[in-house]
Amino acid sequence: MNILIVDDEELQRNMLQGFLEKQGYRVVAAADGHEALQLFMDHPLDLVLLDHRMPVMNGDELLARIKQINPLVRAIMITAFGAVDTAVRVMQLGADDFLEKPLDLELLLARIRQMEEKIMVERDVGRVEEAIDTDDLPVRMVGDSPAMKELLSMVMRAAPTPWTVLIRGETGTGKELVARLIHGLSPRKAGPFIELNCAAVPENLFESELFGHEKGAFTGAVSRRRGVFEQADGGTLFLDEAGELPLAMQAKLLRALQENTITRVGGERPVAVDVRIIAATNRDLKKMVARGSFREDLYFRLNVIELELPPLRRRKEDLPALVSFFLQRFNSRTTFDNEAMAQLAKYNFPGNIRELEHIIQRAITMARTNTIGLADLPPEVRHFRGDRQKGTLNERLAEVERQMLLDALEEADWVQTRAARALGISERVLRYRMARAGISRKG
Repeated sequence: MNILIVDDEELQRNMLQGFLEKQGYRVVAAADGHEALQLFMDHPLDLVLLDHRMPVMNGDELLARIKQINPLVRAIMITAFGAVDTAVRVMQLGADDFLEKPLDLELLLARIRQMEEKIMVERDVGRVEEAIDTDDLPVRMVGDSPAMKELLSMVMRAAPTPWTVLIRGETGTGKELVARLIHGLSPRKAGPFIELNCAAVPENLFESELFGHEKGAFTGAVSRRRGVFEQADGGTLFLDEAGELPLAMQAKLLRALQENTITRVGGERPVAVDVRIIAATNRDLKKMVARGSFREDLYFRLNVIELELPPLRRRKEDLPALVSFFLQRFNSRTTFDNEAMAQLAKYNFPGNIRELEHIIQRAITMARTNTIGLADLPPEVRHFRGDRQKGTLNERLAEVERQMLLDALEEADWVQTRAARALGISERVLRYRMARAGISRKG
């Protein structure tokens, strides 16, 4: 990570540069804004640490000019004044965080490492988009929220490996889509992608579905049939709703995974298979293990890499992009008015992305004009948590942000560090936004 330090105090500047270089960062330093701009043009920089009060060109002006040159660069403002108006101004200018003097070096290092992780996630997301044509997927991975970026980053790192992947998530969050994305980014992408919905297979046919059968193995077996393991040879086998696997079949599945061989029903010879397993479930397999309804050894065999898909209610900042995507997908020229979009943002979407898709399909069908209004939404959405929301667009967005902050804090039991991490922001930024939204710490 490349860092630029801007501070007119030589002692402070040298101390910070020495400390960060010892942590393995590449650092350049400037004594004023003009020198900083020159270094910024000459070097590829990921992060700028700049003092707020400097002669000639203060931190506000320098930050604004840096952001004009490269809006993507991260910035931390260092100030001796912790006034709210200062915090508001630097955040509006695009600072990612601000720290007070005297600097706590361990706190600074923690903030830098958080930003470094975000930068690496962004790069992984970019590599996903470069490596695969997402138009080949049944639904594109839509969204720019921190939760989706983190998921795509993990997918990018997991895909090239041979390990089994367990995808956890509520119904309708897109588990099959993620499985197809992993396959498409893997060395097996030229091989088959075979899906088996474990919830849809009768228990007495499970073994045949997995491993196939020989002719005459049972009544109705008029010919040899390959199971999904053989069909997926050289590719990926996606076991959807893996929590519905019958207990009697779990031992046989475990043996197949451990030995990379299967035996057809009614057969005598083992058949070698080369298959990568991706499993998905909306059930808590740990609790099932504790109850004795899922084998612990199979759980650990499937859960080498675990991915958890966020529900839509925890990534509502992706809602406008998702709505736009579905409208385009259905070749619709309709749009949502402000009231309809604001009410949609308040809804919790128990059915997640699938439910949103169906809501949009219904709204397109029922709308009498090219503008979808509040009356065109289904009753469960239209009447959710009260009737029509008043106020300007900025006021409505502020209310959405306030609700997201409250949801994150409740989810984290009001532990601000955990809530900030879930929202993809620093704890200091969380406190600032809590104050702006009038949220006080739970008593």
